[in-house]
Amino acid sequence: MKMALWARQVSRWCCWLKGAHGTEFPQRLRSRSNTTRTYHAFCPLALPPSRNDFLLWKLQTYRPLSVGSCSQPASTKDGSLASPDSNLSSQVNQKQEKAETLSDLNAKILYEDWDDIPPSSALEEISEEEAMRIIAEPLLPLKSSTLRDYVDHSETLAKLVHLGVDLSQVEKHQKAGQLLLTLDFEKDIRKILLFLKDVGVEDNQLGSFLTKNPYILGEDLEALETRVAYLKSKKFGKAEIAQMVSRAPYLLLFSVERLDNRLGFFKNELGLSVRKTKDLVIRLPRLLTGKLEPVKENIQVCQIELGFQRNEIQHIVFKTPKILTASKKRLRQTFDYLHNVMGIPHDMLTQFPQVFNSKLLRIKERHLFLMFLGRAQYDPAQPSYISLDQLVSLPDEVFCTEIAKASIQDFEKFLKTL
Repeated sequence: MKMALWARQVSRWCCWLKGAHGTEFPQRLRSRSNTTRTYHAFCPLALPPSRNDFLLWKLQTYRPLSVGSCSQPASTKDGSLASPDSNLSSQVNQKQEKAETLSDLNAKILYEDWDDIPPSSALEEISEEEAMRIIAEPLLPLKSSTLRDYVDHSETLAKLVHLGVDLSQVEKHQKAGQLLLTLDFEKDIRKILLFLKDVGVEDNQLGSFLTKNPYILGEDLEALETRVAYLKSKKFGKAEIAQMVSRAPYLLLFSVERLDNRLGFFKNELGLSVRKTKDLVIRLPRLLTGKLEPVKENIQVCQIELGFQRNEIQHIVFKTPKILTASKKRLRQTFDYLHNVMGIPHDMLTQFPQVFNSKLLRIKERHLFLMFLGRAQYDPAQPSYISLDQLVSLPDEVFCTEIAKASIQDFEKFLKTL
């Protein structure tokens, strides 16, 4: 089969070459005698062409030409006989046109024959040199514990990294990595970024925001806009919403119903007015996104274990919202030292609730130093009175020179004795 195909191709090539030589025949004819019959010589093929190919080749390459033909010479338009030279020129022109036509036909047949050649097989053996030149793309891992393996294959991940998203932190969130791999940056993510910018999240905060809350990229845009509209209906200003969303990235994942329930909880549980409730969540917006059980427990600790009245708890929470999310153990220890060791009454603790945000070690060190100096006076009715605010908020140098009336070196030496 292959030998027959090859023989056919060889015959086509020879026909094409002979056709090309046919265009040179008129020039050769001019150098020959007009009275002789000229035959165009040809070389025999190693493999005989087919019958039809042979006839076509014979017609092209072996055509007798004679000036002294038996036919009468052609007449001109004026009735005179044409000269032998003009007759010869006409035959030569006809020969040239036929040769060119056959040449184009053979070339077309040759190109068609190339299409008959079967393509290379995928199982065809190649040399080791050719194999070394093949560059294969790295395979995308079917399963991986880190998003780093997908960054080079995912335009979405690459652009998020450019925005400042920390993928090492994102992959710690449950199913966050799978979510990002299913999103298209232009189709799914760009509109969320534009929405966040419109809400008020700054460009330099987008990376940190998405690192903390990558799930917002999978939220429905219309639902997000509805939640922002709800906050506006509750008289939250644009700047306040921007502050709340930036400080509590999960805020907009909550439905309108859940947000409404959270606001109602703090208003009713603490007995706050609408304005004070709004101010409370603006100052600590994670109250709306965190769990409510710890909040309830801390309110009970303040009321039952620490002995504060309801109105005192309202004042403490409004001035120091973090007390609602503080450790219960820390609340108990701090209160015990302030109230039972230092003798600070409930009303003074209510006036300066910021003391509950201070480290207990700092309170102990400064109180003991004042006791050592004989200046531990916390009764506002007595001279040399020291407020709780002065005790815990001032830097060491200012505390020593203005409150303790001592040098910082004396304070440091005293701390070494503890």
